[in-house]
Amino acid sequence: MILGDMQAAIGALWEKRETVSPASGAEVRAPIEAVLDLLDSGRLRVAEPRPDGWAVNAWAKQAVLLSFRLNECAPMPGAGGAPVFDKVAMKCAGWDTAQFAAAGFRAVPGAIIRRSAYVAPGAVLMPCFINVGAHVGAGTMIDTWSTVGSCAQIGARCHISGGVGIGGVLEPLQAGPVIIEDDCFIGARSEVAEGFIVERGSVISMGVFLGASTRVIDRATGEVFMGRVPAYSVVVPGTLPGKPLPDGSAGPGLACAVIVKRVDAQTRGKTAINDLLRD
Repeated sequence: MILGDMQAAIGALWEKRETVSPASGAEVRAPIEAVLDLLDSGRLRVAEPRPDGWAVNAWAKQAVLLSFRLNECAPMPGAGGAPVFDKVAMKCAGWDTAQFAAAGFRAVPGAIIRRSAYVAPGAVLMPCFINVGAHVGAGTMIDTWSTVGSCAQIGARCHISGGVGIGGVLEPLQAGPVIIEDDCFIGARSEVAEGFIVERGSVISMGVFLGASTRVIDRATGEVFMGRVPAYSVVVPGTLPGKPLPDGSAGPGLACAVIVKRVDAQTRGKTAINDLLRD
């Protein structure tokens, strides 16, 4: 089935999604399973870079959502042998040495990857959670207790530090997922959610919270960004002064993110993360 035919088939199924169930036959299952296989292998992405920016393949999200209707929850092996009761199989269930070698990534005990998530060769997964439809690029490390939400897109050569939360989104269909572009560093215990985009080469300090309403302020210029961190930015947590309270006293400050410097690609490639975060 070619991609255009597959997209049309998923669209048609979506229009009558209330009829999709565990009792559905091969004519329903085949296009849904085909899309899951494409996502799982990295040949299709829920969001992909184009010359004019990132584009969302909403029909791929439709296929993931339709797949939930096809299967009843059932006991299945989980990470470390602990059983789970779920509709979505683990990506690596039943893999042998040859299959892991072909995939080319390393998954230590406690790494959980659900089917339809793609992990590129050279990636290293510490004990973490990678949800459906997500994409993890080549040479990227997802560190301990980090989560990569459904459909989130993580670029190549990134480091997602310990305890980071990368938000997911399946609905609304047209909503863009969180995108971390190539060569980014996300510091420990940071959160990136609500379709936020961290552009290439950026360094996010520990404890930074980035969402659709977060103001990202360039300290050098005063420019304010919403929904994205510009490429090659170094970002730390900050606060904005609060409005006065009714009695005239100072009101509480509001959290923001602050760009403390910007670096070019050459500097970013040669400078250690700790040096970039010193100011």
